[in-house]
Amino acid sequence: MSQSAAKLAVHDPVWTEIRDAATKLAASEPVLASLLYATVLNQSRLEDALAYLLSQRLSTVETPALAMQQLIEAAFLDDPDIGAALRCDLVAVHERDPACQSYLEPLLYFKGFHALQGYRIANWLLRRKRRGMAMYLQSRISEVFAVDINPAARIGRGILIDHGTGVIIGETAVVEDGVSLLQGVTLGGTGKETGDRHPKIRKGSLIGANATVLGNIEVGECARVGAGSVVLTDVPANCTAAGVPAKIVGCAGSDAPARDMQQQFECGESADQKPEA
Repeated sequence: MSQSAAKLAVHDPVWTEIRDAATKLAASEPVLASLLYATVLNQSRLEDALAYLLSQRLSTVETPALAMQQLIEAAFLDDPDIGAALRCDLVAVHERDPACQSYLEPLLYFKGFHALQGYRIANWLLRRKRRGMAMYLQSRISEVFAVDINPAARIGRGILIDHGTGVIIGETAVVEDGVSLLQGVTLGGTGKETGDRHPKIRKGSLIGANATVLGNIEVGECARVGAGSVVLTDVPANCTAAGVPAKIVGCAGSDAPARDMQQQFECGESADQKPEA
């Protein structure tokens, strides 16, 4: 490691852990050594590693990897908040996904994480009035990772998109800090509205697998939506909604459902508990 890379690692414990894990994996799995050196061990920063990885995944003959890498690096340099969000997302995956054993794993392998970071670049492009490139990147992310996030959506930090396949987030959707979304989640419109027409998912909420939330409605802070539910009306904070159409079936089961990832519940088991005002 160069002296400059070493100095950066001292102030970035997430990157330090990733490099340590990559070094050990390269020694134990020689077949992966080239990937690990190109993606991690030859890079100076976490942002550079992600720029390289995403550019390899998203490039085509018409949009070559080097051009994509330079585009992504430009976004990180212009807006340091993207790098800060990246680290919060990595920590969220590591803390909440029991299948994740290190920060290196989502960086290399988890397509829900990759799609979210790709969205952050597309959102930066849109904010810089580069709509054509932002829409192209959205399309490419959807094609490669099977996750379709409109660049105009507003997504906070510390987000887990678990598995990722089939997640759809519409143009005017809001996903606040600390939310967890499982595979197949749709945050969509009703199909007959214009303007502000997509859901607002507040801090710390958990949206279960294949849940559909439609319209300009609110899932309140630290709420929970059961797997397979269709939500058409507001869900109060600290409550659980489930069913088709979804109804309030009780409290959220914990103070931090997105963090705890507890998805099992029995309808009505907590219906007599009153959510806090």
